[in-house]
Amino acid sequence: MRVVFMGTPDFSVPALHALHAAGHEIACVYTQPPRPAGRGKKDRPTAVHSAAEALGLEVRHPVSLKSPEAQDAFAALNADIAVVVAYGLILPQAVLDAPTHGCLNIHASLLPRWRGAAPIHRAIMAGDDETGVCIMQMEAGLDTGPVLLRDRVPIGATDTTADLHDRLAEMGGRLIVAALAELPSLTPAPQPETGVTYAHKIDKAEAAIDWTQPAAHVDRQIRGLSPFPGAWFERDGVRIKVLGATLGKGAGTPGVILDDHLTVACGTGAVRLTRLQRAGKGAQDAAEFLRGNPLPPGTRLGE
Repeated sequence: MRVVFMGTPDFSVPALHALHAAGHEIACVYTQPPRPAGRGKKDRPTAVHSAAEALGLEVRHPVSLKSPEAQDAFAALNADIAVVVAYGLILPQAVLDAPTHGCLNIHASLLPRWRGAAPIHRAIMAGDDETGVCIMQMEAGLDTGPVLLRDRVPIGATDTTADLHDRLAEMGGRLIVAALAELPSLTPAPQPETGVTYAHKIDKAEAAIDWTQPAAHVDRQIRGLSPFPGAWFERDGVRIKVLGATLGKGAGTPGVILDDHLTVACGTGAVRLTRLQRAGKGAQDAAEFLRGNPLPPGTRLGE
């Protein structure tokens, strides 16, 4: 098929590679414009931009698709279908209608649960047992279109957003190739009206750890916000991110370290911190972190 690919972050790259490897003609790749990044604040192309150039594909990065000129340029590609994954721009109806078979979206949740911007984070933070990927026919509403294919994956007790991100990105690549191969025989299934939830964009204000919460809540917060923005606490005025955790044993005053293995008491129960990062430093496993940053039993975090 003649495909227009539309995506931006690392999550989108496996799908682009999968479509290319499957022999589809990638007519053009749309992505977000390069933006300042790094210490030098130089413009940096998106992950999809870099991947597309490496494959020798044409790349476009309009700031909007609302103008008649942008919509005409898109329509002139004469695509059979557009594949959209974490693109970051709203597609006007004229763009949705331009390809012969419309636009398909790769969405990282089991729709209608977790429509919206941060489905992987929210699934972990809510304590879901499973998540997955849906291939959805796009329409004007936010992730409301009928689903063509879906696949599931369990959420493990120690899974972080980073872990699920990588598994779901690869799953999305496999599933979109299958969807295009089976397209004539697929029947889009409307999403049920019950069970709708919204995965609102992560607010950095959600990242401060409140040790008075139950251990299960703190554990899910840490894993759901890892690696970005990273749940955190302060010690001696220094912010420390916690990028990995498991449920621990013990109880005590919330925020107090209970043993030599960074088990911290919560409102009920305890969590064991397994991976940490001081501001301006690299991430470290707990044992390595403690060698340079002693936190003996009885230390109260947040002071």
